[in-house]
Amino acid sequence: MKIICLAAMVAAGAIATSAAHAEDTEAPSDITISGGATVISDYRFRGISQSNKRPAIQGTTTLSHKSGLYVSVWGSSIDDYIADNSTELDFVAGFKTNVGQSTLDAGVTYYHYPNSTFPFSDFFEVYTSLSHTLGPVAGKVAVTYAPKQQALSLDGISKEDSLYLSGDLSAGIPQTPVSVNAHLGRSFERSYLTFGQKYTDWSVGATYTWRNLALGVSYVDTNKNILAGSRNVSKAGIVGSLGVSF
Repeated sequence: MKIICLAAMVAAGAIATSAAHAEDTEAPSDITISGGATVISDYRFRGISQSNKRPAIQGTTTLSHKSGLYVSVWGSSIDDYIADNSTELDFVAGFKTNVGQSTLDAGVTYYHYPNSTFPFSDFFEVYTSLSHTLGPVAGKVAVTYAPKQQALSLDGISKEDSLYLSGDLSAGIPQTPVSVNAHLGRSFERSYLTFGQKYTDWSVGATYTWRNLALGVSYVDTNKNILAGSRNVSKAGIVGSLGVSF
C-alpha cells in the first residue's frame, strides 16, 4: 500500500507537471508545479532513522505561486516503530519572500500517518528559516517548533512540545556537477519525536547532479544512543540516495 500511495502521488505530480508545461507554451503561468522521487538507503529525520536503517522510497509534489505562497505533499515509507502503518505523509503550506539579499521562509507542516492504529499519531510543526547565498555558497538557519500535542507525549496521556534549531551550508564546486553540504541541528525537548532525548545531530555529504538525476552520499551522526528494538537508530551511518526531479 505504501508503494502504491507514493507511486500514485509521484504519477499525479508528473501529470500535473506535463499539463503545466503545456500551458507554458501558450502563456506564462503564475503557478509552478514541481516534484520528484527518491530511493534512499536510510531515511534519517534529524539524525534518527525512521526506516530502521533500511531503504525507503519517497516522493514529493509542490505547487508554488509567484506571490511566494506554496503547498506541497511529501511521502516516505517508514518502520512500524514510528507509526504502525509504515507510511508517512507530510502536508506543507508556506510562504517565501526576499528580505534584502536573503530569503525568508515560514509555514506549517502536518505529519500524517494513514490508517495508523495508534490513538494519537498525527502532529504539526511551525517553521521559519532565513537563507542567504554568497557566490557558490548558500547558508540557512531554521527554527522549528511543535506546540504541545498528545501525539508527542511519551506516556500517551500528557502533552509535549518540541523545539529544533538547525543550520545548513552548501556549496557547488565550480565547473563540476558536484556540490557539498553540511548540517548541524539540536533538539531541545524530550518528546516522542525525539525518543525522549535532548540531542545534537550533524551530517556532511556530497551530491552529483546529471540533468534531472541526483546521486547523493552523506555521513549522518548524533551524540545519543537511541534504541528501537535491537537497533541503535541514532548511530552514525553512511546514507546513499538516488533521486529524479521533474
